Amino acid sequence: MKKESILVAVVALVVGLLGGYLVFSISSANKVQQAQPAITPGAGSPTDYARRIAEAEKIVAQDPKNLNAWISLGNDYFDTEQPQKSINAYSKALEIDPANPNVLTDQGVMYRKVGWYDKALVNFEKAQKLDSKHLQSLFNIGIVYVVDLKQPDKAAPYLNRYLQIDPNSANAAQVRGMLGQSGGGMPPAMK
Repeated sequence: MKKESILVAVVALVVGLLGGYLVFSISSANKVQQAQPAITPGAGSPTDYARRIAEAEKIVAQDPKNLNAWISLGNDYFDTEQPQKSINAYSKALEIDPANPNVLTDQGVMYRKVGWYDKALVNFEKAQKLDSKHLQSLFNIGIVYVVDLKQPDKAAPYLNRYLQIDPNSANAAQVRGMLGQSGGGMPPAMK
């Protein structure tokens, strides 16, 4: 009976972590800070996305230096599961504003989606260098190391840093679960 309980707990933890990651990474596309959106966000229907993508493509064709249009285009490709197009649009945005941790992180999520884990980590680490309190990049570094590369010990410093910055959020419980898998333990204040 004890083994069954442990198995159920482990399965529940893994399902919770993966579900939380999906919610967190999908919502990250909507959190890119923009001074003024180039395209008016819609309800998210396929027709809305197609219209917004067409508008943004028209804008960047006329004004290739329009940062907000490139970000909007990247976000809509992100949301419509077009990772390579999203990566390309975010690349254009980063040519204009290379110091944008949100765009770096969103592009990193898309790199992860196509299996380019090294490139994803590079983006997340760049975002961290630009903003040492950027929670999404810390969380995503942990996901890549724990879930994709099966190197949870490498995730521990990043996940511990996450908990130092934000110990009480909904994602903090998931981070603690990933730390439990890594053997990295909690920061002293979190035990």
